[in-house]
Amino acid sequence: MFRVVNRGIRGTGMPGNAMSARETWQVVAFVRSLGRVKREPLPGDAARGALVYEANGCAACHTIRGHGGPIGPDLTDIGARSSPAYLRRSIVDPQAEVPSGFKQVLAVTREGRRMIGVRVNEDAFSIQFRDAGGTLYSFFKEELAEFATDDGRTAMPSFRDRLEPTALDDLVAYLVSPEGTR
Repeated sequence: MFRVVNRGIRGTGMPGNAMSARETWQVVAFVRSLGRVKREPLPGDAARGALVYEANGCAACHTIRGHGGPIGPDLTDIGARSSPAYLRRSIVDPQAEVPSGFKQVLAVTREGRRMIGVRVNEDAFSIQFRDAGGTLYSFFKEELAEFATDDGRTAMPSFRDRLEPTALDDLVAYLVSPEGTR
């Protein structure tokens, strides 16, 4: 980030500057502080939350510190980027606010093979997506009998009826704890 603030980004509206190294580091520190979320006291237990995370198969889709699946958002340091209230809402009602980059895709081949996954990349002519098992698919759109993206849907199921309130508290405590997801 220091280099970007100091030198800018060629071809964009981000110019370089004539600040000293100290001033540049101050700008970097300020920008980094904008992404931090103030910690709220939480009722859950992070150690028990780690067990809830494992027992419910969260790592099949999500990654923490390089371990886990490629389907859902990386949860490393999620507590520094999101509030406990947002995390709780995402767990019990994941359709309420789908993170960009994790929109659901439906593709049906001309042979009738139906696939659902998370969009990885898309342009005017092609689509690449990954299914819940981690398989990456790439198609030219003209080769598909049916193709649709649903920006309001995610593959993540709701855990509203799967977790007891204390287990949900524990899971949220784990996700926001620096020891848990760093």
